[in-house]
Amino acid sequence: MAVPDDNSYPGQMPVKAAYLYENGRRHSEVDLDQPDPCNKQGEFVWIGLENPSEDELKKVQQHYSLHPLAVEDAAHAHQLPKVEVYGDQLFVVARTAALKDDHIEYGETAIFVGRGHIISVRHGSARPHTELRKRLESAPGLLAHGVDYVLHGILDFVVDGYFPIVEEIEEDALELEQRATTAHLARSDIARLFALRRELIRFQRILGPMADVCAKLVRLDVPNVDEATRPYFRDVLDHVDRLGSRVDALQEILKSVFELSMLYQQERQSETTRQLAAWAAILAVPTAIAGIYGMNFQFMPELNWRYGYFVVLGAIAAICAVLYFRFKRAGWL
Repeated sequence: MAVPDDNSYPGQMPVKAAYLYENGRRHSEVDLDQPDPCNKQGEFVWIGLENPSEDELKKVQQHYSLHPLAVEDAAHAHQLPKVEVYGDQLFVVARTAALKDDHIEYGETAIFVGRGHIISVRHGSARPHTELRKRLESAPGLLAHGVDYVLHGILDFVVDGYFPIVEEIEEDALELEQRATTAHLARSDIARLFALRRELIRFQRILGPMADVCAKLVRLDVPNVDEATRPYFRDVLDHVDRLGSRVDALQEILKSVFELSMLYQQERQSETTRQLAAWAAILAVPTAIAGIYGMNFQFMPELNWRYGYFVVLGAIAAICAVLYFRFKRAGWL
């Protein structure tokens, strides 16, 4: 059965690629209806599946002796990143992620690692492994390490997909910060700020277990991972740790943007309150004088004075002008 690279079987198992490698070089295509073809040192099989059903996975399970519990996890695809050991086989789950419209969409890649095979099962991953396979095949000397080096390549590929997410959210956070310092943040901006913060919190729930996966592959004695390959997993762990630090810093930035927006809003409210208080003080002068002369008593000073009306109006205008310029100098108007 021919297995075209990165093309699914029409009407059959959704195989993206299935090849036998010998000494780090692609040797031949693999027929998944046949048993494991590896029969000598330096050979391994790398199979890539996308969104297979449980029945389709069972076919692969029969030929490569996959553990039923691992097959069940790979079929259901609702797992956090983890590492499990089943006898002489290793089962690794990684979570892929992609940012779309301020929302992080997650996928899952389950990886079965045996002595002479590595099988990746992808669910909801937006990035195909075509470029990864080409990159690894371009360095046969490294690929000759075997299945553990391919495992490193897949994990590194998944983690590299996290960086664009963090970088784009960083740009959004800086844009919101700039807007908060120059203008009032609208309700939609505040909603977007909290939406990004929620996405980062969910993203941290993935980064933590991913760091644990890489740490176990670096520090623990697990099957099918040689000592010579551990530095590669340490590099992936460093990437995850660096991402975790950047996500923590991003959360602080978003928090500070919100606090800055609230401070500016309080300052604008205080300014408006001062202006209202100043105008109220100015308007209190004519109100008080008009109130006194509106009491309609029979005997009041200046009632029969010819120029009393104009003097009172002039006094009101003078007092209001003095108050206006005093408040203006104090910065209240």
